[in-house]
Amino acid sequence: MTYKSFLLATSLLGLPLLSFAQEKFATTITSADLEKQLRILAADDMEGRETGTRGQRKAAEYIASQFAAYGLKPIVKTADGKLDYQQHFTLYKKTWGDFYVSAGGKRFEYLKDFVTNGLLNLPTETNYETVFVGYGISEASYDDYAGRDVTGKALVMAEGEPKTADGKSKLSGTSEASKWGGPNGWRAKSLLAKQKGAGQIFIISAESAEAFKTLLSQRGAMQQRFNRLSLKPGAENVGSMGIFLVTAETGATLLNTSTDALNQLTTSLAQAEKPVSSSLTGSLSVKAERVDEKTESSNVLGFLEGTDKKDEVLIVSSHYDHIGISPDGQINNGANDDGSGTVSVIEIAQAFAQAKAAGKGPRRSVLFLTVSGEEKGLLGSEYYADMSPVIPLDKTVGDLNIDMVGRVDDLHQGKSDNYIYVIGSDKLSSELHKISEAANQTYTKMELDYKYNDPKDPERIYYRSDHYNFAKHNIPIIFYFNGLHADYHKPTDDAEKIDFKLAERSARLVFYTAWDIANRDQRLVVDSHKQ
Repeated sequence: MTYKSFLLATSLLGLPLLSFAQEKFATTITSADLEKQLRILAADDMEGRETGTRGQRKAAEYIASQFAAYGLKPIVKTADGKLDYQQHFTLYKKTWGDFYVSAGGKRFEYLKDFVTNGLLNLPTETNYETVFVGYGISEASYDDYAGRDVTGKALVMAEGEPKTADGKSKLSGTSEASKWGGPNGWRAKSLLAKQKGAGQIFIISAESAEAFKTLLSQRGAMQQRFNRLSLKPGAENVGSMGIFLVTAETGATLLNTSTDALNQLTTSLAQAEKPVSSSLTGSLSVKAERVDEKTESSNVLGFLEGTDKKDEVLIVSSHYDHIGISPDGQINNGANDDGSGTVSVIEIAQAFAQAKAAGKGPRRSVLFLTVSGEEKGLLGSEYYADMSPVIPLDKTVGDLNIDMVGRVDDLHQGKSDNYIYVIGSDKLSSELHKISEAANQTYTKMELDYKYNDPKDPERIYYRSDHYNFAKHNIPIIFYFNGLHADYHKPTDDAEKIDFKLAERSARLVFYTAWDIANRDQRLVVDSHKQ
């Protein structure tokens, strides 16, 4: 495009004339600088940057040091009236305190000796009589509870259901499990036990000892859903009765018998046509304490003050947290997610700072915002936008959010390494969409892929990163994204796999778009409602 045709195009679009001086500052965003920054931010000593951890706090200090080095201002007021780069906030979660079962002089620990389905809260150690109830089944043709009062007792039962020699269910009469068998049989058994007045429920796993160890590890990861962080302390739907899955060895201790004796009994159960009577009993105590836990996290903000329109502010954002250390000790460095976006924000901040130092600073102010808690549910950006915006939201003209811009995704492998998914540019402002298109056509000439902008796309990416906490307040946004890849949320998301030239082009596109928004005569119009 010739200079004359560019002037015509911008005037037709209603866009301001852009100074070619901006190209000088855009070229300071280089693949080499992005790599230098990322090899620090995504190094092992950052420990995966999980929210609320030492690694996340170390990353925050590093980002703040870079903002300070570029001359960006701290604007977060602290309790003592000073200004800081970090916006600290408290996160809450419910977690386990003391959680154990004691029987036969032994103490069994949660996730070491047993797992549970659902939540229970017994803050005081509570004693129960134990009783063996076979498979814990009650039907007209097969009733383990016949003639028994189990009210208030801890029931111990075998997993599964009785089967014939050829593997058919004796209750369904087919190879298909009845409601008492299969992977969801515990639900029917537990519901029945509750109806019978049980105090606690213990199901003896049919898995081998080694397989049960694997199950403990797998279920331990699943249990993390009960320990989610939130911005407010919250209540839980808990009761006093638990559903415990244990090994035969543990079950034998609960019933004051030997493992061999219990195994012989369960073998006879499987072979019998009717329930086998048993007098196995014992005693146990349970303590299951749910406690409130708090952790501290922070967003990191660097402020570049504008000139004649300094009260209006554009945000350029990313999240700097990741998922931390895996249970097996491997560090998830999150080089692409979202180290790539965070170092892009740092380098864009440097480019704007150099422009200001050269007397070419933007008319509007720019807030460089790196948030934590994204991996925990967009918590850092939610805290900023919903609870404590440092810049009033009515003065915030837009948010350009960068999340994962350093890899070629599966859909583009072998096809293109010069693309970026652009999401949300037209959702609230038709003007923003035109600015984005013009900046790319004039400068970066990337393939702008709008696949994930389709409201019918099942991935619903528009709602899954920090920009959405601004969009829901009617602040125009663009989300820049390169898509998912095989190393997503794995220890293999390392700096060695980043395409730094792709990250450079993406960051420059954000810079050019930000420059236009920050320097135009009128703030972005909000005229679309496509959310």
